[in-house]
Amino acid sequence: MRTILALATLLWLDAHHTMAAESVNESAKKFSTGYDFLKQHKYQEARAAYEGGLQQSPANAMAHFYLGDACRGLKAWTCAEEHYETSLELDEKSSVAALAKQRARKAKVWRLMDEVKQAVNDPNISAKQVARVEEVLDIASKLGLDDEQQVVYSQVQQRIPQSQKRSHPKKASDQVYEQSMALVPAGEFTMGSSKGDPDEQPMRKIYVDAFFIDKYQMSVGKYGVFLDATAHEAPADWDVMNKSMHQKRPVVNVEWADADAYCRWAGKRLPTEAEWEKAARGTDGRIYPWGNQLPTNFHANMKKEVWNNHVVLSPVGIYEGGKSPYGVYDMAGNVWEWVNDWYSQDYYKTGPLRNPTGPPTGKYKVIRGGSWGSSPNDLRSADRESRLPSFGGLGTGFRCAKNP
Repeated sequence: MRTILALATLLWLDAHHTMAAESVNESAKKFSTGYDFLKQHKYQEARAAYEGGLQQSPANAMAHFYLGDACRGLKAWTCAEEHYETSLELDEKSSVAALAKQRARKAKVWRLMDEVKQAVNDPNISAKQVARVEEVLDIASKLGLDDEQQVVYSQVQQRIPQSQKRSHPKKASDQVYEQSMALVPAGEFTMGSSKGDPDEQPMRKIYVDAFFIDKYQMSVGKYGVFLDATAHEAPADWDVMNKSMHQKRPVVNVEWADADAYCRWAGKRLPTEAEWEKAARGTDGRIYPWGNQLPTNFHANMKKEVWNNHVVLSPVGIYEGGKSPYGVYDMAGNVWEWVNDWYSQDYYKTGPLRNPTGPPTGKYKVIRGGSWGSSPNDLRSADRESRLPSFGGLGTGFRCAKNP
């Protein structure tokens, strides 16, 4: 009898392990299928596959993370937030833990934004609901807003009925632009150079209204956020560029339209040529952003000879000695920067003396500032170069501007 019981027990254990193994294999297949769908941006199919697999293997931290990604692609923010947080709870030391934490926070902000957008669209919104909207906006701002969320935040703020809006001091979220951008005050500055190239002449006094300009050139990391949030096509060599070691280096291979699209998406715009030059050299007629001293390796990334898979570029904002009078970095060297203006060699002879915006049409767009391969002459703040708008190249990036 004991022999029969032992044999029965062994048979039951064997069957139990076989069923468990089959269950694990089945969930693994669903996770693999879900990952394939995720790579193809088929988010609904990926979500279904991961949810099916998690019914059999509910403690798989990586599966919860990728299910969060699928929900993020569908803009199902509650689902995304839940699964990113579950992934963290299951394995707070996983290879994606830091990313899960970041994306959970961002999903929470979007969930809050959806909540307040729905509220402010109600034409009969009450004072109590307005107070709730502003409280939720406060929470979102404290969590941190990226460029796209800042645009939505501003739009929601504008839709709150002014008669019911509470009076309070300026919040941290209202200061996002001040933190990432420099304010250039209104006034005159010296534009052009009497000793420069013919297209920099005549040198003249130009009046420019106040504006904000990005303190840093557009980085790979920030541009990647834009690509993730939109259907915009990635620049050439994006797979090489978009590595962890390059996230703080400038994005390159961007055409003028790419730069313009990013700035518009972020609620900003490309600077005019006059704005760019004033931000670079200030009002005292200096040659370079730092003054009249010839550039050295303490001022700018320049005079390099060979491109080497993005390593030739410097992370944005490391040249303290090369800052402009307004605290703007890398306005000489690293990468050329697109501005808004069409190029004309004779524009300085005919253009207005107040807020010039360049010719109405043209064949080429203006780029400014020099790059990693430039000589000191090209790093002068008055130097002008032009390129076809469709030309990107390994030495061309951008930064954005904004009206106050």
